[in-house]
Amino acid sequence: MNIKHLFFGMLAAVTFTGFAQNKTKEVLFTINEKPYYTDEFSRVYKKNLDLVKDESQKDLNQYLELFIGYKLKVNKAYKLGLQNNPQYQSELKSYRAQLAKNYFNDTKITQELIEEGYNRLQKEIKASHILIMVDENATPADTLKAYKKIEDLSKRAAAGEDFGALAAQYSEDPSAKENKGNLGYFTAFRMVYPFESAAFNTPKGKISKIIRTRFGYHIIKVDDIRTNRGEVTVAHIMILNPKPEDADQDKAKNTINDIYKKIQQGEKFEDLARQFSEDKSSSSKGGLLNRFGSGQLSSEEFENAAFALQQPNEVSKPFQSQFGWHIIKLIEKHPVKTLDEMKGELEAKIGKDDRSKKITASLNEKLRKKYSYKKDAKQFALVAKQITDAFYDSKWSVPANVNDFTAPILTINTKKIDGKTFLEYVDKQQKSGIAVKPVSKLVDVLYEKFLDQQLNAYYDDNLENEFPDFANVMEEYRDGLLLFDLMEKEIWERSKNDTIGLQKFYDDHKMEHMWKNRVEVTIISSTKMDEIKKALALLKKKTEPQEIKAKLNVGNTVNIMTNSGVFEEGNDALPKSMKYQVGISDIFKEGEYYFVTKVDKVIPASVKTLDECRGKVVNDYQQYLEQRWVDDLKQEFTVKVNKDIFERVKKQLNP
Repeated sequence: MNIKHLFFGMLAAVTFTGFAQNKTKEVLFTINEKPYYTDEFSRVYKKNLDLVKDESQKDLNQYLELFIGYKLKVNKAYKLGLQNNPQYQSELKSYRAQLAKNYFNDTKITQELIEEGYNRLQKEIKASHILIMVDENATPADTLKAYKKIEDLSKRAAAGEDFGALAAQYSEDPSAKENKGNLGYFTAFRMVYPFESAAFNTPKGKISKIIRTRFGYHIIKVDDIRTNRGEVTVAHIMILNPKPEDADQDKAKNTINDIYKKIQQGEKFEDLARQFSEDKSSSSKGGLLNRFGSGQLSSEEFENAAFALQQPNEVSKPFQSQFGWHIIKLIEKHPVKTLDEMKGELEAKIGKDDRSKKITASLNEKLRKKYSYKKDAKQFALVAKQITDAFYDSKWSVPANVNDFTAPILTINTKKIDGKTFLEYVDKQQKSGIAVKPVSKLVDVLYEKFLDQQLNAYYDDNLENEFPDFANVMEEYRDGLLLFDLMEKEIWERSKNDTIGLQKFYDDHKMEHMWKNRVEVTIISSTKMDEIKKALALLKKKTEPQEIKAKLNVGNTVNIMTNSGVFEEGNDALPKSMKYQVGISDIFKEGEYYFVTKVDKVIPASVKTLDECRGKVVNDYQQYLEQRWVDDLKQEFTVKVNKDIFERVKKQLNP
């Protein structure tokens, strides 16, 4: 994840319903006489109350110190002129555009599209199609030619000709010759909206009516309809794929097969996951993974193997993905999420889909009712005369005397838009495919589109004035973006490059970075006492672990497992009752397993070297530098807190 995205993660999570704010707006404190108000402090405190992990940050006195420190840094950024950085300005503009999308919406239409999309997500459709390509802006003659082709194919398919054979021979989808038009299974939001709608409105075994998308004309045959697979919870054991340079390329495969045999012999999946799984994020939990649905993991092989399991506690055979060798155990199957659970996700998908055109049309209608606008007929007539038939061939040019058309042709509230702006708009529309004739009607169509564009632009320009929550979030992001650049310059880069300062900080705090007791050990386990006795005897004869396995694991029976390495006290791989003594242990039992260990070295608790704990030390050093820096900023800027007002704010926030 990009560090800047992480830095602004909480800002992006802000909703647009607003927060309860003080009705009065008073100056809470000043920095060099610049005021900061109670309403902003209260709003930000309430928003972050559930997000902070440090309980001290919920204390209002402590939070005020943090808030003042934040504003001091922002003031420093402005003092250094970071707000003039073109990259900063570009990123701020981009963020505003992204944030504004939430306001270019129609709740009613959006809700209808959400419900339609959710209902379709209950099913997965297997379909084939035939495509005859035609550009969206093709001439009427080319459009008619393409339509006649698809119409002929539609009649032939309806008459009983093999759909796949027709697709292979005639479809202009490049993949059709190989797959005979077969698209496999898909659900809502996987295809362009008109195609999806045709597929979902066609019964199983039937062929759709002719439809047009931006790619051309299609007919669709629905081969199958099945229920969406939903989500699953599974546990897994993973042995990482060998590296190219590893001498034993079969070691991972052999290990996973040995583990699988142990499971078949009745040993517990979770215990084996803790001992041997190399997915460290799940091994301590017995291999348990978070629930997931189709397409949510980066391994299709893993997903298909998981969904193939039917009953809880069912275990897959070993299989390989691009990450390693796996065994999966099904914990639970989950149905498709509820509508409430998916609402936000569906709304985001709709915004990126052809469905959004419905929302755009609705918004345009509302803006025409919301704002006062007027066309200057006289000026518009003068401008309209400049547009000629050359437009249809994309050969029309903005007139050389375009600067003569600066009189307004459109007024929205008090904003005036001149004829020059309209002519420049027309120039950009020449490749839009608008072919209305004669030119007089063409100009009227272009004007209506221009009016909607200008109304949207006016609405966009006034979002801060119309929506206080939008203004608040933009202010936070504006300051946060500056702060990120400043922190990178003053703290993060320095902590990475100041090797002398980092070394001194480590020397002063190294007792805070300790290894627990560690042990270099070979662990042998078995569920059978007679087999562990044999392993102990071989171990005493200085037989290597791999040779012990080879002797005692006969045929398809895995009698013992071995694990060697350096482990820190408390590691899940270590038996809890193991003694930290050099030498070979007696046999001991934990749960259903018998163990014997050979400890080659006991490494006492010791201070970690700087390299061994660099990440943590760098993080601590950054916090140390930041605190010193804030103290310096308090000397550089004059901060005055209105204590009486702060006491009133505290009573309001913590009555």
